[in-house]
Amino acid sequence: MGPFGFFILGLVLLVAVIVALNIKIVPQSRAYVIERLGAYSTTWQTGLHVKIPLFERVAKVVSLKEQVVDFQPQPVITKDNVTMQIDTVVFFQITDPKLYTYGVEHPLSAIENLTATTLRNIIGELELDHTLTSRDTINAKIRGILDEATDPWGIKVNRVELKNILPPREIQDAMEKQMKAERERREAILRAEGDKESKILVAQGQKEAQILAAQAEKEAAILRADAVREAKIREADGEAQAIIAIQKAEADAIRAINEAAPTDALIKIRSLEALAKVADGQATKLIIPSDLQGLAGIVASVKEIADK
Repeated sequence: MGPFGFFILGLVLLVAVIVALNIKIVPQSRAYVIERLGAYSTTWQTGLHVKIPLFERVAKVVSLKEQVVDFQPQPVITKDNVTMQIDTVVFFQITDPKLYTYGVEHPLSAIENLTATTLRNIIGELELDHTLTSRDTINAKIRGILDEATDPWGIKVNRVELKNILPPREIQDAMEKQMKAERERREAILRAEGDKESKILVAQGQKEAQILAAQAEKEAAILRADAVREAKIREADGEAQAIIAIQKAEADAIRAINEAAPTDALIKIRSLEALAKVADGQATKLIIPSDLQGLAGIVASVKEIADK
């Protein structure tokens, strides 16, 4: 290959290198700000792009993702002249790469200074207690002011958070004592409520125990009364049956006597035997019925019966 061939080969390689260096692939969530001859030309979005060598350049690579910036604590003074340190966290997103590139020289520094100034203005209108309890209100006010101020810079402020609010040490000590006293007060209240509930439960238990004991005693008394009533019924039934049996026996005896048709002599002998049993007792007087007179006749009758 002659000198001309080497020249052509070198020229081709040079062109290939230049083309390769000027082919750009823009990734997702990125934007390239392109300048042509020192002036803004266009903004490349995601995809393949080729810039003109020597005439165009990538002025700035911009991230379109939401970004978070944590600023250093700033001294602020409340309405009641209390100085405290507050640090903020700002969440923002670049919406216009061209305005972000050419709108302000140092965007993050500008946002930090604007945040500090806005924070001092808002806190200066609030007292300490209100400041400590109004974080959401303060965050919303700062976000609204920053979003409006950064709009010409192609920046949208999505959220602002007060990360820490640090009052002076003596105020912190007083707040800690107040919080401790509040915790002790709540603990005392909870303990008193617990004691009250415990006493109520004990009284309820005693009441239920007494009710159960009374019910048991009542049931026992009912059972005892039922047992006594049953015993009396059984006793009365037994006596009634005994009376019926006696009456029946007497009736049977009378029936048997009537059926036997005893003679007057037998009746007189039985009467004499009964009189003998009565006389055998300890009585000092004996009344003899009138129908037993004529003992001799009775004895004669007895002898006659004996002979038979």
